[in-house]
Amino acid sequence: MEEQSLLHVEDMTMAYRETAVLWDIDLDVPEGVRCAIVGPNGAGKSTLLKGILGLQQPVSGFVRFWGKPIGEVRARIAYVPQRGAVNWDFPTTVFDVVLMGRYVHIGLMRRPSKADRTIAKEALAEMKLTELADRQISELSGGQKQRVFIARALAQESDLYIMDEPLAGVDETTERIVMDKFVALQKAGKTVIAVHHDLSTLDDYFDYLVVLNRTVKACDYLKTMDKTEKIALAFRPKER
Repeated sequence: MEEQSLLHVEDMTMAYRETAVLWDIDLDVPEGVRCAIVGPNGAGKSTLLKGILGLQQPVSGFVRFWGKPIGEVRARIAYVPQRGAVNWDFPTTVFDVVLMGRYVHIGLMRRPSKADRTIAKEALAEMKLTELADRQISELSGGQKQRVFIARALAQESDLYIMDEPLAGVDETTERIVMDKFVALQKAGKTVIAVHHDLSTLDDYFDYLVVLNRTVKACDYLKTMDKTEKIALAFRPKER
């Protein structure tokens, strides 16, 4: 199965101190899908993303992207963390934040080229942020901040976009802009994996589903899963 999957996770266990948060995670996500990760609060969704991205070391198991460890393909993967995990008081402009997406390609010690700046401007335009390019990031609304960080990911020109609750607490305009971009990315052959909290929009926004509650409860194309079953699996009480 690994050779057919963009993302392959096998027997992964994650823990904080000595307390297991996720255990025996087996997961395959194919290329070219819009994948939602759903589950109740405390199910380990953010921890799963950190584990597969190498931001937190698993206790056991392994992860492969395109059959390779993340160290060999990191430039092909863009990550958007939860909005609450970002220090928004840092004194920088919207454009400079988006331009940071280019550093994975050019390195921290080199100055962005004209081409890099053009790519950043295009990413701003895709997220409808051009008029805010010179604004301080701290001055933006919650939805605008979310779009800035997605624009930064777009500027990276990756093949896989991993996002932790990109639609949490955003306005309707931002939600539509973001989801339209998810569809456009898929049409361009890219893959999106996103933690999602609104079960009512699953069928409209995604075509592949991972149900998580400390371990993987279901993982498949949405069209093959009964909606009642999805909801029941997602909000079953946490296992101890």
